Amino acid sequence: MTNLTLRQLRYFEALAQHRHFGRAADACAISQPALSVQIKELEEDLGVPLFERNARQIRLTAFGEDMASRVRDVLRGVEEIGEMARMSQTGLAGRLRLGVIPTIAPYLLPNLLRRLQNDFPDLVLHVRETMTATLIEELRQGRIDTAIVALPVSEPTFVERPLFSERFVLVRPQSEADHPVPRPENLERERLLLLEEGHCFRDQALSFCGLPTARTHEGLDGSSLSTLVQMVGAGLGVTLIPEMAVPVETPTAGVSVDQFKGREPTRDIGMIWRKSSPLGPQLEKIGYAVQSSAAVRRS
Repeated sequence: MTNLTLRQLRYFEALAQHRHFGRAADACAISQPALSVQIKELEEDLGVPLFERNARQIRLTAFGEDMASRVRDVLRGVEEIGEMARMSQTGLAGRLRLGVIPTIAPYLLPNLLRRLQNDFPDLVLHVRETMTATLIEELRQGRIDTAIVALPVSEPTFVERPLFSERFVLVRPQSEADHPVPRPENLERERLLLLEEGHCFRDQALSFCGLPTARTHEGLDGSSLSTLVQMVGAGLGVTLIPEMAVPVETPTAGVSVDQFKGREPTRDIGMIWRKSSPLGPQLEKIGYAVQSSAAVRRS
């Protein structure tokens, strides 16, 4: 068997991810025939097929599945070596891939991006907004460098860096502004509106109210906090939102914003990154910037 090349491994990883020669070739910025030739040569060098091909789909063989996880580790290790060398020369500069969950991104990023641009002008930030489960998987695979999420994520291969805590507030129709604030366990009677399944904020809200995570009102789940607030303004129910979202989502929505009496719902926000990442010291600096930006937003 001849020596495998990093180029071949990158092409293999792209095809394993996209399961389509055309899309994999686009991701690698080469032609589809060139990608096909490289994959064929890789299979010949290994002496074993990596993909099952038919007219409708491409799937990994059993050996290909085993190889895919190893290849991701190899490519991530090579990338981390490059990052380590670059950071040792330039400090906080170059590309940084940051993931953020949707219930944080619109409210934190404007201040954070301005601060990072001022403090680290040589930093090129790539932002990825999606739900926690996707960010965890992409971080595990080395597709992002760090993520801002609600803690804990309880992933043993990650560093969890707590940054700040924030309260949830109750959003009700403006017509209910002078009504007593209901107890959390009574919010179900008020027709509690929630984010759709997959958002960690949904589970946090249900937990605070003592409701099962499987609970839902047919047709009354929202895809964003903005949608939920507008639904409340239309008189469809009540909802919970994080405090940092209040200045953005509520001023023109015709709603009342109230704090809970006694026990208040909160969430802990932090950054996560791989324990093996050489960017740890630089990511700590990003963490301080996130804390400062959040403090400005909450003040």
